[in-house]
Amino acid sequence: MDSRIKFLEIKTNGLMDNAVNFVLKNQLKNRVSWQKTVEVFATREDSLDEFWRGEFFGKQMRGAALICEYTKDEELYGILTDTVVDLLSKQDELGRIATYTVEKEFHGWDMWSRKYVLVGMLYYLRICKDEALKQRIIDACKRHLDYILSKVGNGEGKVNITQTSSWWGCVNSCTILEPTLEIYKLTGEKRYFDFAEYIISTGGCSDCNLIELALNSDLYPYQYPVTKAYEMMSFYEGLLAYYEITGEKKYFNAVARFMDLVEKSDVTIIGCSGCTHELFDNSALMQTEYHENIMQETCVTVTWMRVNRRLFDLTGEAKYMNRFEISGYNALYGSLNTEMNKQMSMFTKEFVDAGAFDSYSPLYMNTRGRGLGGYCSFASGGYNGCCLAIGACGIALMPLSAVTQSGDKVYLNLLFDGKVAVKDKSGKTVWLKVETNYPASGNAKITVLDDCALTLSVRNPKWSEKTVVNGEVVNGDYYVVDKSFSAGETLEISMQMAVKTHWLNGKVAFTYGPLTLATDEHKSQRDLKKPVALAKDFECEKQNAEDGEIVRFECLLEDGDKLVLADYQSCGKKWLSDKPLMTVWFNGKN
Repeated sequence: MDSRIKFLEIKTNGLMDNAVNFVLKNQLKNRVSWQKTVEVFATREDSLDEFWRGEFFGKQMRGAALICEYTKDEELYGILTDTVVDLLSKQDELGRIATYTVEKEFHGWDMWSRKYVLVGMLYYLRICKDEALKQRIIDACKRHLDYILSKVGNGEGKVNITQTSSWWGCVNSCTILEPTLEIYKLTGEKRYFDFAEYIISTGGCSDCNLIELALNSDLYPYQYPVTKAYEMMSFYEGLLAYYEITGEKKYFNAVARFMDLVEKSDVTIIGCSGCTHELFDNSALMQTEYHENIMQETCVTVTWMRVNRRLFDLTGEAKYMNRFEISGYNALYGSLNTEMNKQMSMFTKEFVDAGAFDSYSPLYMNTRGRGLGGYCSFASGGYNGCCLAIGACGIALMPLSAVTQSGDKVYLNLLFDGKVAVKDKSGKTVWLKVETNYPASGNAKITVLDDCALTLSVRNPKWSEKTVVNGEVVNGDYYVVDKSFSAGETLEISMQMAVKTHWLNGKVAFTYGPLTLATDEHKSQRDLKKPVALAKDFECEKQNAEDGEIVRFECLLEDGDKLVLADYQSCGKKWLSDKPLMTVWFNGKN
């Protein structure tokens, strides 16, 4: 995330806040878990198997720092501070904070893990209250990065960054581009900018030039020589950081075109990519098929959301928040292990204690809980995983992205129930109150609580066939009101929501506003594999939502059967029961 992005003071009720509190309780306040993310920098046990335990600190710290920014939770802040101080103590005499020994360094996932050391430290800096600790962190990051600069690059005796891993054309290593530029922004020291330009000169991959591929737009990302979705998007985020510094439009265009191509070829109905593990594979078309393997990884969801949020902040274009919203309400919230079921280690084929996030999201006749992504055990006991570590970032970004401000323009991106503080045109802090049960319905009321002058833009989501604000039909992506408000003035918002059908490859799926609908064997008394025949006057009757659901519908089919549908995020959560099956796509019947 761009260090210049400023989040607003916001307090939400309901779905967003519940998700934050779930992650706080079941993950982020576990001191033992934090200690294990740090101890590997002393044991250097990644040297034994060339794994990625070194990523867990940075991934988890990024999300935790953002949640701390949202909640202002002092207990969490204390835990994060202790964890950062613990990590600082693991820096060796060479300046390395690494989970690989010197003899094994710059292989496997070493550079990837060193990148996440910087990421975690930089996000903690956003919330750090201790000026002396801030300086210690900056000094440590510089020493950590300077060691890498002394060993990696074009100079004599250095290793090329595209030769520092045997995985995915070294795209994983090249993702250090983004935090390198953040260190440059902090320090202004040219060697970091030069290293970033060196990385860009490689094209980000040993097997192809990712920049030129995106600019040419001749191929979809699933047709690139490397198709690892998460790492590729992380590299493109680094290009955005470079654009933010230089203003060179070429690099913005590369990222924007890449993301547009992903949306066309690889984003599914729940807002994730990859039906073959976590690889781009033309998922937009493949999503209706049965897949025996894992699919739709949570790491991909969160990274897709993060890059779209960053593009929105640079452009103000609604399409990026449209994408963000679909991913958040469906794939992201669906990944929460709300039942705290035990989870399967794909390496040992044994169940382990529950984590807060599930790693993979089914779409057609399958189950959640298929395995723990990026599972790594620790020598001292316990485990972590890539999706467990990254999930909190997405959970934090939902409320932190609901309202944004650029200059004197305030954007209401996601309807939420709660309050937010913004700056009016004079720079005065004013509060907006939002009342809604969205996304269960599309109705909301915004009350301006203070006298002020504001430019307020309300997003008109692409799924809404008709959005009305204060009796006026909205044409375009936003309803914009630029005026002086008196305390107590309101905006009444109504977005038209209805159950819609989506046909693909002879199968049918359903959506309701931003929500993808699904069912599971607990909700439905009907055989999920039985073909669905829709009546010509097909209608769904809204029912009372049951525990954990946002919405529930009962739809009468042509054969007299009733199809029960609920929001995707509530389905399939009882994956250890004797009825674990769920589906989004239903077999169609002509």
